[in-house]
Amino acid sequence: QVQVVESGGGLVQPGGSLRLSCAVSGRTFSRLLMAWFRQAPGKEREAVAHINRSGGTTYYSDSVKGRFIHSRDNAKFTAYLQMNSLQPEDTAVYYCAATDRPIPSNVPWFNKLNYDYWGQGTQVTVSS
Repeated sequence: QVQVVESGGGLVQPGGSLRLSCAVSGRTFSRLLMAWFRQAPGKEREAVAHINRSGGTTYYSDSVKGRFIHSRDNAKFTAYLQMNSLQPEDTAVYYCAATDRPIPSNVPWFNKLNYDYWGQGTQVTVSS
């Protein structure tokens, strides 16, 4: 059984930083494509970032590009989302997602249906 567990959320002031972690068990971590999504109250879940199996390729939504960094440590079976220059509009529940299926080239990385395994989410609140 696959388990995806996020941690690292919390309350931070505008301009601050947080690092989220996503630990995965039950699958060979190095074979997983990983992603982060977020969902703010009253809004749809949106993609934030994606990373390939080796960690050599990352994609970001326009809203976080240049501020967030998605990385992974295959030896620790963990993915990370370093979030810098946080703003109130970044407030959301952040979800880690994974898949061991390849994503077809004609399907955008930010499509939720690409990912089969999801965590329970971790709350990030940006407020003064």
